[in-house]
Amino acid sequence: MNYLEYILEVSEQWYLHFALSKKQKILIVFIFYILKVVLFIMIVIVCGFPGVGKTTFAKKLAPLINSTILSTDKIRKDLITSPTYKKKERKLIYDIMILLAKYLHNSGTNCILDATFNREDSRIEVKKKLGVQDNQFFVIECTCPENIIINRLKNRKNDYSDADIEIYQKMKKIYEPIKGKHITIDTSLDPEKNAKLVSSKIL
Repeated sequence: MNYLEYILEVSEQWYLHFALSKKQKILIVFIFYILKVVLFIMIVIVCGFPGVGKTTFAKKLAPLINSTILSTDKIRKDLITSPTYKKKERKLIYDIMILLAKYLHNSGTNCILDATFNREDSRIEVKKKLGVQDNQFFVIECTCPENIIINRLKNRKNDYSDADIEIYQKMKKIYEPIKGKHITIDTSLDPEKNAKLVSSKIL
């Protein structure tokens, strides 16, 4: 528990000892709720290989944490007709996503960033650029057996992502293990159960 959390918890317990009217207590509870919302806006990174199931999981998690999803696949699809997934292109898409996340975060909106985030420095960069605290920043790594990823990529239809098996193999070569604190989920399991599990850990 950090300092701000401690102050809020103690304050909520403290006011109960005073003889306040019902309306006054309701008002104070409402104020503490607003303070918590303002102080603890979340940024959730959902990362992993193409085809691993990041977007499916993100869509299940979003309503549980009242969050907006920002997807590099969608941003790329909206801006680039024939994506190459090369370094400069990836940097452009990530920069746009971070800019959007910063705007939403500053407006008090929880954000899920749905992207591969294949390098450790790209994950660290998000936190630095958005200026969020440890208790506001969560990294969820999506994993599953390779045969499931390959099968999903082969059967993709009407999807924002243009990543195929060839792109997956390229990403696999440059993907770096997550060194910092994170939550790992197996996306071969029920996405709703995964979402409920993750939400219980970060809320």
